[in-house]
Amino acid sequence: MSDALPIADVSASTVTLGSTSYTIRALSDDTFTVLLQGVPVGRIVYTFGAANGVPEGDAISEEALTAIAEVWFAAVDA
Repeated sequence: MSDALPIADVSASTVTLGSTSYTIRALSDDTFTVLLQGVPVGRIVYTFGAANGVPEGDAISEEALTAIAEVWFAAVDA
């Protein structure tokens, strides 16, 4: 993963990591699908007090998804 910090835009339902913008789509209150150009690349889940990223395939790493999850859930809770 790059050293860039992700930036959440809750109103646009996006998180930008480096130069890549991911769309966040709600599945439930604490579970979201992460899409890259309309294609699901993983899920972010808030469970047991922690944000977690679960990749679907190899388009994005678990580490990057977890960083996206942390910034997304912090922004949603703000």
